[in-house]
Amino acid sequence: MKQTAKRLDSVQEYYFSKKLREVSQRIQMGQPIINMGIGSPDLPAHPSVIDALQNALSHPKAHMYQSYQGLPELRQGISNFYKTHYQVELDYNSEVLPLMGSKEGIMHISMAFLNPRDQVLIPNPGYPTYASVTRLMEAEPIFYPLSERNNWQPDFALLNDLDTSKVKIMWVNYPHMPTGTDVDVDTFDRLIIWAKEREVLLVNDNPYSFLLTERPQSILSRPGSKEVALELNSLSKSFNMAGWRVGMLSGKASTIKAVLKVKSNMDSGMFFGIQQGGIAALKMETSWFSELNKVYLRRRALVEKLATRLGAKFEPNSVGLFVWAKLPEEVSDSESFVDKILNNKHVFITPGTIFGSRGEGYIRFSLCVNEHTIEEVLKRFE
Repeated sequence: MKQTAKRLDSVQEYYFSKKLREVSQRIQMGQPIINMGIGSPDLPAHPSVIDALQNALSHPKAHMYQSYQGLPELRQGISNFYKTHYQVELDYNSEVLPLMGSKEGIMHISMAFLNPRDQVLIPNPGYPTYASVTRLMEAEPIFYPLSERNNWQPDFALLNDLDTSKVKIMWVNYPHMPTGTDVDVDTFDRLIIWAKEREVLLVNDNPYSFLLTERPQSILSRPGSKEVALELNSLSKSFNMAGWRVGMLSGKASTIKAVLKVKSNMDSGMFFGIQQGGIAALKMETSWFSELNKVYLRRRALVEKLATRLGAKFEPNSVGLFVWAKLPEEVSDSESFVDKILNNKHVFITPGTIFGSRGEGYIRFSLCVNEHTIEEVLKRFE
């Protein structure tokens, strides 16, 4: 058999893919592993969403190929959702593109705009897929540091000094994963000006803007944003639909058209029933988020007890689906710390290092674990 493509030499198997396989093997061996590492919502979607899926199965078009752009009703639903919650006007015919999960959007955007040896600005710490996809495109990731002392916002003095002649894309992610930091009021505005001056495509990855926050924000709500910015969003976390794979991309029509050119060659449309479920989810009242956040607030209080028990410090006002915690100074290796807990306490927590070098000294807890289970973890650390 001939060798695999050289581009595969630039990436490794996704950390969670490997680690969850290890966790599964340990469980099969009889170890009572509790997984607090991955952000996979354990709560159900709203009954109306499930009903919409079930009712769609008898529709005459349910089992046919679907439009690459999604149903017009889904695009209209996304447009209405952005108007209601972010005060953003989007033309559903040209400025909205449904996706089979926002993760595929990262690949499609990169394929649409990157050539070999182009450069991409990626946050450190940040979502590992930004760098992996960049390398698969044979482009070069350039990591811009985020720090706790700067509230995990970009350092504009550093950005202003960068040679951006080869930079095509800058990835930003607010509310930020893994730290749970929301964007400062002027950060989006400064980024838009910065990107416009340097002709850089700015992409905000925005799947956490309704979790533990009452102030959902979109980069597209800021003046001049559509000239330089795209935004990825998702129903996975905010609507407990991670396995459904429903995402969306919004922005200027010509930019969306470029991404659609890639997407239309990669899939044959999203399943009709899932689109109907997405349409129902996008119509949910704000009370849905309020009730969801009550659950996560209770869980967060317990996770904070656990972090304190481990000697870790955290920001109590962070948002999103995780608790990002700084380990005691004497702990020099996050991965060894996490592996020790996995071996001795049978609890899996995510080491900060998988999000980049700036994640060393931190760990991340998921809130996708019910209260009873978190209390069981607390008992293991008594």
